[in-house]
Amino acid sequence: MRSIKILERILVAIPIMLGVALIVFFFMRLTPGDPVDMMMGNAGNVTQEEIDNIRSELGLDQPLHVQLVDYVKGLLRGDLGTSYKKKEAVSTLIAETIGATVELALAAALFALLVGIPIGVYSAVKQNSWIDRLGMGGAFFGISVPPFWLGIVLILIFSVNLGWFPVKGRLDFDVHIQTITGLYLVDSLITLNWKGFTNALSHLVLPAITLGAAMAAIIARVVRSSMLEALSMDYISLARAKGLSEWRVVIQHALRNALIPTVTVAGLEVGAILGGNMLVETVFGWPGIGRLVVEGIFNRDYPLVQGVVMLYAVIFVLVNLIVDIIYTFVNPRIRM
Repeated sequence: MRSIKILERILVAIPIMLGVALIVFFFMRLTPGDPVDMMMGNAGNVTQEEIDNIRSELGLDQPLHVQLVDYVKGLLRGDLGTSYKKKEAVSTLIAETIGATVELALAAALFALLVGIPIGVYSAVKQNSWIDRLGMGGAFFGISVPPFWLGIVLILIFSVNLGWFPVKGRLDFDVHIQTITGLYLVDSLITLNWKGFTNALSHLVLPAITLGAAMAAIIARVVRSSMLEALSMDYISLARAKGLSEWRVVIQHALRNALIPTVTVAGLEVGAILGGNMLVETVFGWPGIGRLVVEGIFNRDYPLVQGVVMLYAVIFVLVNLIVDIIYTFVNPRIRM
């Protein structure tokens, strides 16, 4: 039954993906600036004939509806096109950079969960105490501060002044990690490369904190609100009346029910991580998809931006599907 529901959700996602493809196609062409002009740069000795030849090679001389049909046909074949600027297949460029983005996103999500859930639980248990006010004040700061500003501040404090962490990149130039999964921490553990592991970890800390700060703040507030509601329920009073320890009541009974809305928020915040990683990857010089798509936007590289946006859309659909599946395990009464 569950497999049928999953299949239904995947089929429903198909028109959504088609809609995303159409939107990104038209919005890129409504953006001011011509891809060929961007490619030519400041070259002053380019003739109009050469420009026309380049437009013909890229298919930009075709009517808009013809370009759209070619784009959709390519998507159906699994072909995301070729980058105007880099002259490589978009799928190849994504494959080369997706490991960095996935590693950063996982680290940011892990940081957010490890920080946000304990703060939310403890704030609820110690409601209206100075700990609660401090935790919620920190959460408010985390939600309010722009990621790019936080990243710059962290770099100035911990990299420039204290020298604890590197300023940019994934590895130092003299450190090498054998690529297996594309996740440097995992690859260094597999190959027992401890120098590579510590070096990759030191590069990952500040970007992960920057990207995960807002998610941690939101999770903390949601967990606190859900915990306060759960702690006021009759089954909590019954558990206490049975003589269970307070922390067992809080963790085993209250937190399990409070995690249901938390799972929803965590799934939605994946979108914030994907959207925010463009700025964070640019600030930290992180060689991931976010930085790649920023370059594509500035260069009006239509195939590159379209391919990355489609990838983001697929991830959104998959994450929401995974969240719905997790629901059924957290609370068996909920069905897909």
